[in-house]
Parts: sequence; structure tokens; C-alpha cells
Amino acid sequence: MDCPTEEALIRKRLGVLPSVTGLSFNLLEHRLTVEHRRGQLDEVLAALSHIGLAGQPERPSELASSRPGKPTSWLVRNWRLAAGGAAAIVAELFAFSLADTSPAAMGFSLLAIALTGLETYKKGWIALRNGSLNINALMSIAVTGAMLIGQWPEAAMVMFLFAVAEAIEARALQRARKAVESLMAVTPETATVRTEDGDWQTVAASSVRLGATVRVRPGERLAIDGRILAGATTVNQAPITGESAPVAKVAGDQVFAGSINEDGELEYEATATADGSTLARIVRAVQEAQASRAPTQRFVDKFSAYYTPAVVAVAAALALVPPLLLGADWSTWTYRALVLLVVACPCALVISTPVTVVSGLTAAARRGILIKGGLYLEGGDKLEVLALDKTGTLTHGKPAVTDVLSLTGTEAGQLRRAVALSSRSDHPVSRAITAYGSHLDTVPEVSGFAALRGRGIEGVMDGVHYRLGNQRLLQELGASTPELEQRLDALEKQGKTCVVLVGNGRAMAIVAVADTVRQESAEAVEQLKQLGVEPVMLTGDNRHTAEAIAQQVGITDVRSELLPQDKLEVVSQYQSGGKAVGMVGDGINDAPALAKADIGFAMGAAGTDTAIETADVALMDDDPRKLATFVKLSRATKSVLRQNIALALGIKAVFLALAVVGQATLWMAVFADVGASLIVVFNGLRLLRKDV
Repeated sequence: MDCPTEEALIRKRLGVLPSVTGLSFNLLEHRLTVEHRRGQLDEVLAALSHIGLAGQPERPSELASSRPGKPTSWLVRNWRLAAGGAAAIVAELFAFSLADTSPAAMGFSLLAIALTGLETYKKGWIALRNGSLNINALMSIAVTGAMLIGQWPEAAMVMFLFAVAEAIEARALQRARKAVESLMAVTPETATVRTEDGDWQTVAASSVRLGATVRVRPGERLAIDGRILAGATTVNQAPITGESAPVAKVAGDQVFAGSINEDGELEYEATATADGSTLARIVRAVQEAQASRAPTQRFVDKFSAYYTPAVVAVAAALALVPPLLLGADWSTWTYRALVLLVVACPCALVISTPVTVVSGLTAAARRGILIKGGLYLEGGDKLEVLALDKTGTLTHGKPAVTDVLSLTGTEAGQLRRAVALSSRSDHPVSRAITAYGSHLDTVPEVSGFAALRGRGIEGVMDGVHYRLGNQRLLQELGASTPELEQRLDALEKQGKTCVVLVGNGRAMAIVAVADTVRQESAEAVEQLKQLGVEPVMLTGDNRHTAEAIAQQVGITDVRSELLPQDKLEVVSQYQSGGKAVGMVGDGINDAPALAKADIGFAMGAAGTDTAIETADVALMDDDPRKLATFVKLSRATKSVLRQNIALALGIKAVFLALAVVGQATLWMAVFADVGASLIVVFNGLRLLRKDV
């Protein structure tokens, strides 16, 4: 099932069954999803067998008796192919030395056709019986016609070449199918788990339960997602996030199945089962994405529905009109019509799009970019504007200390007092100050600690009452001076939030905190500009902060102090102007704009069920440079799609013309048909190796 004629045949047969309520086709993976009434699987499988496309349930335990027979082994298939090829060559030799219709030539021709073509004839007859014209039906007609007009050795050679080409094409398509499966192959099948009595036991990864303690040694791959309980290491998590460098991990950090533990032994708690791991969800998302029809694929399917009947009609006219109206030779024009029939099948054109789309989706997944369908993979080619949320996208999304300015005394002494107070608070600014001072050996003891709602915190150290807070607190304490206000304003214009340490009613130090820009953000913005995509910042932050961050990363169009509906309105305005818009965000407040945009990008989606399931494109880590990678890959995919369509139609057009004027032979037509399929398949697979 890799051609629309076979899809149409299945729709025609199963569509009339009252038990079938829905059909979904994945031609590349030969997968048919059937929605049917409970207990009616027997009827569905029987209907498929009736049209020669027997199916095997993915859960065969549901109906073991319905499994199709075992496929012939590789050795048996190739033995028949080799023997058939030898017989076809012998038939050609007898035809050369005697005649095409000599008993020896005819006998060896029949032997070659029987060895290599019985399956083709069987499938062709089933297709014709059901009113379908697939490649097997067209080949059966062509080979039979060649024998009827005395071209016995050529009929045998054509059937042999078709069988060889089909085997090569099947191998090439299998490579495309395996591309997605290779993502999952990096996960080990076993895991070392702590038993109830405290021992360690190696068990199947599929049997590991939530909450189990798993051990992984240096150099081993993780089999299950989890959270580190003990140990510290660096982990290569490229299969999940596409990060080029290993990531440091300590207790409390999240780790993913498929990652490689590089240097330290870890014990971690399983937070997902094997089939619920982040990698498993990625693979499922890619498989579901490839099953959906991309825009180009929908066009090709529609085109092919008219193409094959039209070419068959032309072939019939070619066989009948010249002999009947012009008195031309029946044998000559029948042969030309048979050649035309062989190139009539649109398989190369049809298979070119899913192979290319799957290659693009898989190449993106390997780079830590999860694309939810061919629609978005192709749509990236059209993006003109990319709206980026500031917090968590261009910045780290959490404040960090940028400046400590002592107004009296030493900077180290004032920092110790600020850290001592901050360590008692859970406020984001306090946490930033605490983290900044984590290297300090000692800090003063704090007594009488209290939070001052909306203003700051306070406590007593060494008998002195200290407060750490904002300008409002400063005004209340009467500790503000024109010089101090000037310094605070200068820092805030840089996008920084300032708190002041006050002791005995006097300002002693300024601590400035800001959401720091990601190291990669400026490079990411520059890459987008080079691709002709206009970056725009949308943020709910104040104007000073937004403009300061924008200046650092190189964005000139800044929209600040926006509510969620305001971000939605900005996206709508660009779209009403005829521009394709992408929206990048990581928070709930970005959801309306993400949904409205032509393509919604979720940042840092690794391990986040909601982001993986709802975003159009999920960037598995926090690297904004992958936005440019997505655009490049999208453009490369669209380019390969155009190339494949041009190649498939161009090769067909050339051989159709050659067939009409009598310059093409049957074996050339076989190469034109299956050769074109091979060319477009391998051209599509280039995306897996393409460096973007």
C-alpha cells in the first residue's frame, strides 16, 4: 500500500462496510488505521484479504487467527529473482540466435515470468477485478500484451526488471520508515532497578514502574525518564534536545530516556514508564505528524487521481486510432501503447512527498525540534515575521544579580548582609541574591525576620535593624536622596530591578537584579534577519526593561506592557496585512497568541507533556537559534519537494513523448517508472544528512 490507487481500492472496499466508521492512511509506513465497531476486526481483515492487501493487526493478540501467513524469507525471494533473471537472459539468447517466437525463447520467457511475476499478476488481477489501475495491473496488461504480439523475451525481461526495481524501491522506502524508528532505538531495553530488599536487579525497561529507583553507571544510556536522587554527572541528551554539548546534572535535575550518562554514577526516581518517556512521546508525535497530509501531498494525491486514468485513455487511443483510422500496423502501435501503460502509474510522484516530509520531520527531531505535521514543516518556508516573548525565550526567565554597589563600607560586607536577609525569603529577587552569594563562607545571623508586603524584608543583625526593599520602602524610611534616585533610575533604564539595603535609616548598598539574556539570543536574532524573517519582541514587561533587552539582542521592533489579548492583537494585525506570522513563547499568557499565529513555537518543551502535545513546533531545549534551524530546514524541505515533483513529472513527460513516437521500449519504461521512484526517494532522504 504505497500508491493512491491502492488507497482508493481500500476506501472503495472498506467504505461500504457498516462496521467501519473511519480510515486513515500512512502510505510510507504501509499503515492503515481503521475505526470500527467493537468485535468487527474479522470483517475488516477479511475485506482487506479479498482485495489482495492483507493486513496484520499491530496488536495481533486481539485476533491471532487473523494473522496473515508468514512472508517468504529473504533467501527464497532472492532465489526466485535470481533464477527468473537467468531464465530471462537465456530467453534473450535464444531469441537472438533463433527468433522471439521460437519454442525455446517462449519457454524460458514463461519460466522467467512465472518465477518473478506471479505475485504481480495476482495483485494486478485483484486490482482490475475491483476496478482499480495500480502499477501491478498496468504491468500485467503490458507483459501480457507483449506476449500476445510476439515480444516474449522482452516481456520476460520487463517482468524481471520490474521485480528487481520493486525490491530496490522497497528497500529504499524501508530506509525512510526506519528513520523515525531509529529515534527510539537509542533507548536500552533493560534498566537496573533497586528491589524491595535493597538489591539491584536488571529488568526489562518496559516493566519499570513509576517511582522506582533506577541506577545508571558511567557510559550507560538511560532507559527511563526520571529525577536524580543521588550523584552528579554530565549527560549527553542530544537525542532529546539536540544539544551539541553534554549538560551538567545534579540531584533534583530531570534526566531523559535515551540520554548517555558520561562520567558519574546516578540514582534516579522513574517519573515515567517506558512508553510514556519524553523520547517515546517525540517518536509518537513524529509518526502522527507524518500520517497527516502536507499541502503538497494533498495536491499530488488529487493530481494523481486524474493523471492515471488520463494516461490509460491516451494509451487506448494510441493502440486503436492509428490502425483503425490510418491503417497503421497493429503490432507497432499496440507495443507503443503498452509502453505508455507502464509509465502511467504515478507512484514516483505520490511517494516523493511523504518520503520528503518524513525525512524533514525526522531530521528536525534529531536536532531537538519537534514538528507536529507536514503543514507546519512546509509553512516555515513562508514565515515573514517571528514574534518572540521576552521572558524565557530571549532571556533565562529568572532574575540574576547584575550589580552590587556599596554606598558605605565594603561591598563584600554589604553583600553578606543582603544575602543573610534574602536567604529567609522565597521572593524571586531574594532567591537571585541568595544564589549570587552562595560562594560566601559565612553570613550574619538574622533575628526578628519579617516580610514587608509589597516593599521588601527586614531583620536584625549584630544589633542593627536592616531592611532590604524597593523605592517605595526607601521613601517610607526617608532614606532617599536625589543622588541615590539618580543612580537607581540609571540602573532601571538598563532594564534592571533595584533593591536597597538600609541600616539605621541610611542607604548602605544597591543590589540590581535582571532577567539575563540568553547567550545565544543575539546570534539567533541575527540568523533570523539573514533569513529575511523580521523578529519582533512581545512582552508584558515595562518599556525600559523591554528596550534594554531588545537592544542587547538586536531587535528594533519592541511591544511592551502587553496583556495576553494584546499579544493576540499584534499577531492578528500582522496577519491582516498578509504576512505569515510565527509566535514563540513558553508561558500560559502566550497561549492565545500561539494559537492565533500561523505557527506556534514552544520553548524548552523537553519533559513537558502539554507543550509537546499542543505546540505546532516544540523546541526541546532553550536554544533560540533553533528557530533559524527550523526555517532553514523548512525551506530545504520545500526545495526538495519541488525538485521531486519536477523530477517525477519530467521523467514521465519524456518517456510519454518517447512512447508516442516509438522511441521507448518496455524495459526502458520500467526504468522510467521505478527509476523515477528511486530517484525521488533518495533525493528526499538527503534531508536526513543535510546540514542546516
